[in-house]
Amino acid sequence: MDRSRAFFDRLVAWSPVLLLGGLAALTYWLDAQVQPAAMHRDGSSRHDPDLFLSDFKAVTFDAKGLPRQSLSAVSAEHFPDNDSAELKDPRLSLTEPGRPTMTISADAGVIAGDREHGDFKGNVLVHRDPDPAPPSPGETPSGPVTLTTSLLHVDTKEQRVTTDQPVTIEEPRGIIRGRGLQFDNKAKRVQIQSHVSGSLAPQHPAPK
Repeated sequence: MDRSRAFFDRLVAWSPVLLLGGLAALTYWLDAQVQPAAMHRDGSSRHDPDLFLSDFKAVTFDAKGLPRQSLSAVSAEHFPDNDSAELKDPRLSLTEPGRPTMTISADAGVIAGDREHGDFKGNVLVHRDPDPAPPSPGETPSGPVTLTTSLLHVDTKEQRVTTDQPVTIEEPRGIIRGRGLQFDNKAKRVQIQSHVSGSLAPQHPAPK
């Protein structure tokens, strides 16, 4: 009985300390919940480059081992905060069996972290090779096409390019100018949004 009494007396004596300790722990927990996450000091939370490359070329292959994409540049900087890469004098080639190869070059470019989207700016030049498939009897041959503009967004997976800037398209039949463009390389379809001008001469179809 005396031992139980002594323990109870010590517990009562320590109760203010225990209460204050509990309040301090609760206050610390609440403060941790409302404070923003601590910033990393390794630079990953800032838009600072962590990798530099010079005169590089990277090639992506398909399941059959054939080259599907080729990307080269004079220099590149990788940014860990969004996994993007900024390129100087980039050159991107998109190849798919049975379809024309499309090559894009510019003064500068940014490749997104998913590696399926990119933005090119400054003296942007798009060149599409002639259609590798021979034209059907009576069909007009598909010659090379070049496109020039100042800014271009590229979807590498779908092989589509878009811009809201002035564009100039040249092909064997003539030249077309306009503003705003959607170019689908897979479907071989070009759509100019507005201010269309230029001239196209009729081209003789392939002999039957």
